[in-house]
Amino acid sequence: MSDRTFLEEITIRSIGVIEHSTLEISKGLTVLTGETGAGKTMILTALNLILGGKSDSALVRKGSERLVASGRFSVPSQLSEAFEEAGLSIEDGELILTRSVNSDGKSKAMCNSITVPASALLAASENLVEVHAQAANLNMTKAAKQRDLLDRFGGAPLRKSLSNYQEVLTNYHELKNRISAMKKSNDSREAQLGVLREFASVMQKLQLIRGEAAEITSEIARLSSVEELRLAAQSASSVLEEEESGSLTTLGIMRKSLDSVRTKDPIIEDLYQRVSEAFFLIDDVKSSLSSYIANLEADPSRLDYLNSRKAQIHELIKKYGGSASVDEELVSLIERFESSKSAIADLEGGDERLKELETELITVKKALVVSAQSLTKVRNENATTLGKKTTAEIAQLSMPHTVFHCVVESADYSALKESDFTLFGCDEISMLIQAHKDGPLVPLAKGASGGEMSRVMLALEVVLASSHPVGTYVFDEVDAGVGGKAAIEVGRRLHALSQHAQVIVVTHLPQVAAWADSHFVVTKNSDGTVTESNVVKVGKEGRIEEIARMLAGMESSISAREHATELLALPLSSR
Repeated sequence: MSDRTFLEEITIRSIGVIEHSTLEISKGLTVLTGETGAGKTMILTALNLILGGKSDSALVRKGSERLVASGRFSVPSQLSEAFEEAGLSIEDGELILTRSVNSDGKSKAMCNSITVPASALLAASENLVEVHAQAANLNMTKAAKQRDLLDRFGGAPLRKSLSNYQEVLTNYHELKNRISAMKKSNDSREAQLGVLREFASVMQKLQLIRGEAAEITSEIARLSSVEELRLAAQSASSVLEEEESGSLTTLGIMRKSLDSVRTKDPIIEDLYQRVSEAFFLIDDVKSSLSSYIANLEADPSRLDYLNSRKAQIHELIKKYGGSASVDEELVSLIERFESSKSAIADLEGGDERLKELETELITVKKALVVSAQSLTKVRNENATTLGKKTTAEIAQLSMPHTVFHCVVESADYSALKESDFTLFGCDEISMLIQAHKDGPLVPLAKGASGGEMSRVMLALEVVLASSHPVGTYVFDEVDAGVGGKAAIEVGRRLHALSQHAQVIVVTHLPQVAAWADSHFVVTKNSDGTVTESNVVKVGKEGRIEEIARMLAGMESSISAREHATELLALPLSSR
């Protein structure tokens, strides 16, 4: 997992029932258990805030002014660039994301103590954590999410095919818009040509340069104040060069006074060095002032030229530009001039040029169809593989007769419509399940109960984890509607997933908790609060007590403790 991110610590203050808590999360499978209402879900709420989720003042603990949630992540060097592109800096391989929400609803996001937009945290979350709760499972039934999962599974080859398609699609639309503009301008072609030619002629004559306006303004200011600048420079120079009390003379005397004793005391030596540095620095300034005064000359003709040039630029902007700053308008006009050549060529070419572009459009559309078909082919290949691997995982989750299908439905390539070419290709992705052999294919949303959906999602994540860069998976209510042998298999697959990535699970099932590499128990005080001491990482004996409580509702049950011990003794070979 060295090539993935890793959640090292979560710190929570004043969120819901939790007053203050810090959890150090280890690698592997971590479970959070505890009685209903003890605050397990608040830990996931804190993580949601850390990852840029929607803030809500109702989450602030009663009596507190604000809540604070902070997460510390380790980030491998090869992934740093992705976070920095999102505006988040990595320091010593760590990313510390902090979110605070005041009781009045105002929210603040920080990355390594630097304020950032909450949207930056949300963008970073795609490479940090994958959260699965009931709401996420419902989102999984949407076509866009299913396409995203398939494309994620396809990895680099599929991303390359999609990128190639999108590049051709962009070229196609640009060419179409260009042709459309030409057709609309046929009636006013001569008028437009006149305006374009006049503009190009003026720009060609002026030969404008980016940043020129600022340089002209600076030089005009200098040439307009030559005498004032000379008097100021000469006055400053005389202060330095005055024979009896000038700065250089004074510093020279100081150096001489200190030089005779500087070897006798380190403090005097330091003072001598600092005075010497000042002496040479001032001496350098004196030389620079002398050079400046010698080269400072009035140049009326140059000043007239610059003022004339400035007036031409302002007149040009007034006629052809907008209301932005002079420098911004100058850049815009230069870019417009650079593209005017092709615009003039289009208009001058008239019908012949239009025919050329329409011929080119036919060629580009053929390339678009080819790239779309190539994308469909790659998706179909990956959909078949994804279906087989996910079905195998589902079978391990006590659903042995359930078959998972990922179906790619493509547009009719023999009769494509303009609307068929979407940003993501000409395909629609459907994920379906078949409850038994020869049974009907049913969409996930209709064919899976809450417990089955959770297991399908878990199976998918186990398959996807080996190729997806996300380092941490969080499951809430993954055990909904699951029990008995199925619960043991859920725990087994969560443990399998944790071999590729860090996994955090909030669970009510002892059969799932038994598979944990680290186990936190959340309890609450008699007044309903949860403090740091109430979120405890338990060892062997503590785990037996907690799993016994989960099994029988009480820690003192002898049979429950025996069953708990048996669950925890599942041989590693069976994992």
